[in-house]
Amino acid sequence: MRDYLLTLCVTAAVTFLLTGPVRKFAIATGAMPEIRARDVHREPTPRLGGIAMFFGMCAGLLVADHLTNLRSVFEWSNEPRALLSGAALIWIIGVLDDKFEIDALIKLGGQMIAAGVMVMQGLTILWIPVPGVGMVTLTDWQGTLLTVALVVITINAVNFVDGLDGLAAGMVCIAAAAFFLYAYRIWVGNGIQAAAPATLFTAILIGMCLGFLLHNMHPARIFMGDSGSMLIGLVLAASAISITGNVDMDAMRIFAQDGSAQTAHAALPVFIPLLLPLTIIAIPLADLVLAIVRRTWNGQSPFAADRGHLHHRLLQIGHSHSRAVLIMYFWSALFAFGVVGYSVNSTALWIVMVIAGLSALGLVLLLLPRFTPRAPRWAERFVPPRYRRPGPAVEAAGAPGSPEPAEGADGPRGADGAAVKAAPLPPGVNGATAVGARSRLPERRKAGTPG
Repeated sequence: MRDYLLTLCVTAAVTFLLTGPVRKFAIATGAMPEIRARDVHREPTPRLGGIAMFFGMCAGLLVADHLTNLRSVFEWSNEPRALLSGAALIWIIGVLDDKFEIDALIKLGGQMIAAGVMVMQGLTILWIPVPGVGMVTLTDWQGTLLTVALVVITINAVNFVDGLDGLAAGMVCIAAAAFFLYAYRIWVGNGIQAAAPATLFTAILIGMCLGFLLHNMHPARIFMGDSGSMLIGLVLAASAISITGNVDMDAMRIFAQDGSAQTAHAALPVFIPLLLPLTIIAIPLADLVLAIVRRTWNGQSPFAADRGHLHHRLLQIGHSHSRAVLIMYFWSALFAFGVVGYSVNSTALWIVMVIAGLSALGLVLLLLPRFTPRAPRWAERFVPPRYRRPGPAVEAAGAPGSPEPAEGADGPRGADGAAVKAAPLPPGVNGATAVGARSRLPERRKAGTPG
């Protein structure tokens, strides 16, 4: 565990230290696109954060290659080199897109080529567990097709969810942490060496996300861009492919001696490798499917950008930027760690009860903008102004038939809760005259009279 933590910390430190210079480089090269209609941020923000993440990944692999307990992964397995080759290719495509906005079909082709490069070097799905049958060996073309499909889907799912500050990096970090626990348990707990590459990949992925997240939290100083989102999507997919397609579940003694599956309840953990990659990207994958259906239904291209993603909908119903990100974090952690916990002990009823309780809590958080919680009087000084109760004079002024509040009473309030006095009218202008002038202003502008 210490070697994995050291690799994680080195990756995070290199990513964090390089993000500042990369930000200056992005500004100098003009990798700061103008604000688009679908964007949430208000000021042009530099991209190319994926440059720091890529070199952080390289540093993590280099350190792991010189550690005694992790060096064996590079000696008997070609998967680290396959990951580095595919990641370098997808990272170059992302950098070009961040700078020059290349076509979506070209990016899709590059993603398929990167996946094919990894398949050619041995990072592919060899077999899958099938309910009621057991382990089924795939042919070369079946394994290649399934591997490429999983890589492309994961990359685009992560890319689609990258719409708010810190959202994609945080969700992938949560997913990688859950995947690390599962892979580490198989590698160390069961002694299956084939799970070692996936354990290393997820540790490096956690470091990449953590190091960049410190610069990317709201308000973000730099965006990862496609060079970062496609990179972490590919690393996440490579981890899933490594442990799903290369770990022989027969070695875990889940199947019977005759090769047939045991009862569905006893054999449930064998299907976790199939479910875990899907649950890890469950929220981005749902966003991806909904976006494709929505755009196709409206007669648009599936790659056309819009403001209909899940994080945009959270903002539309009244959540703040930070709260929307935290809600997405919550659901991602619930899906990923819930499946991992259930795989450890599928007979424990308390795990199901905890997942159900947390799901109910998540629904309450989603509906939070439907009502406005008010803090008690004694706690008002410790909460933001929107959670404070209005003063008695304001409540009386809002009642029907109540007199107008006197000047200086509880009138309009600023952000700090202090009363704000109305600006005095010019001499000779009363309130009715001012209101009438404002009401006639649009008519004067329509007639061509300067306002």
